[in-house]
Amino acid sequence: MKKHIRIDELTLGMVVDKLDRSWLSTPFFCHRMTITSTKQIAQLKACGVQTLTVRVEAEEVPEEAPTPSTPEDKPIDSTNELPDPVPSSTPTYVPFEEELPAAKQVYQAAKTIVQNAMQDVRLGRALNVDAVQTVISDMTESVFRNPDALPSLSRLKRFDEYTFYHSVNTALLAMSLGRSLGFDRSMIHLAGVGTLLHDIGKMKVPLELLNKPGRFEPHEMEIVKQHVLRGVEVLSCTTGLGDTYIQPALEHHERVNGDGYPHRRAHQDISQVGLITAIVDIYDAMTSDRVYHKGKPAHEVLQLLYRLSLEGHLDPTLVQRFIQVVGVYPVGSVVVLNTGETGIVKRINHNAPLAPVILFVKGAGNTLLSHPQEEDLSQQTATPPRNIKTVLHPHQTGIDPGVYLDKKAA
Repeated sequence: MKKHIRIDELTLGMVVDKLDRSWLSTPFFCHRMTITSTKQIAQLKACGVQTLTVRVEAEEVPEEAPTPSTPEDKPIDSTNELPDPVPSSTPTYVPFEEELPAAKQVYQAAKTIVQNAMQDVRLGRALNVDAVQTVISDMTESVFRNPDALPSLSRLKRFDEYTFYHSVNTALLAMSLGRSLGFDRSMIHLAGVGTLLHDIGKMKVPLELLNKPGRFEPHEMEIVKQHVLRGVEVLSCTTGLGDTYIQPALEHHERVNGDGYPHRRAHQDISQVGLITAIVDIYDAMTSDRVYHKGKPAHEVLQLLYRLSLEGHLDPTLVQRFIQVVGVYPVGSVVVLNTGETGIVKRINHNAPLAPVILFVKGAGNTLLSHPQEEDLSQQTATPPRNIKTVLHPHQTGIDPGVYLDKKAA
């Protein structure tokens, strides 16, 4: 039995079934949850929730429960509150705009190194592990100086060099997610090396198959799937890479319900870095232009990841945290506002996922602005306030986000 109540009537132990607003406007990514702390109630109030639906058969909570710790490798009840993201205010913190040029340099260096590594493997040469370790160290430091700058560059993609950019994007997204989960530098470095090389086995797959402009036939798909174990073979024979570095290559196609490949491992048998790699691998692949399809807008792919987690394919808690990390509207998204203006998401606000920093490039009349204007939607005072109405694919608008976002980072 369900009951509609006011937010002021919400108490510890109640089971929330539905809110009066979209889940995207709150820090919670599943509205069916048990209230275990006053902090949850305060967060709901801060998001403007006024009414909600609860189950009458509330759970008894004798005293306020502590905030859950960082999720580990065990299955997580998706009704629990996520721990707050790790704050970025470390002693080495650098503002987003200042870190962006350095992040862009290390991003391009990583792309070159993974390109060389894949070429070496295709030609039967040994991997230059030292080069990989060095660039991952630089990426790790960038993530610690500012957790948003490097991930914002995952929008830099070219379909003709997809495999290289995909490897770098998978690494930087995994490292950023690890940073949010509280990983220390050594753990983030380990995750970065493994994810940068997770697709190295594709260099053992015929190029004409990798570049096929269409869907694979069943027998072709079986050949492509071999890239997992071929990659494990390459990395296992590489001096300086232990078993932990190999987990992303081995497990990025495994699924928590046991429906993945190559070993059909279930949740408890997949490492945490493997669970993370599965999520970021899907996200970057589906948002990228490929030979045979255009990439989907990021917010659509995030919705898909969320649905896959509910269906048991991906770890739900890690998916929810990943959405917090990249933002509901990731950097580089082209958006149309309720005013008719068109803008580009320049920076995300983790505490206000629906109100990022926007760089307006077109006015309400669809004319390009000679001087783009920046506004933080979370700080606006205009009435009625601007808000995002829809997201467009850059191909629909003729707008290249990189032309605007990379000016200061060039």
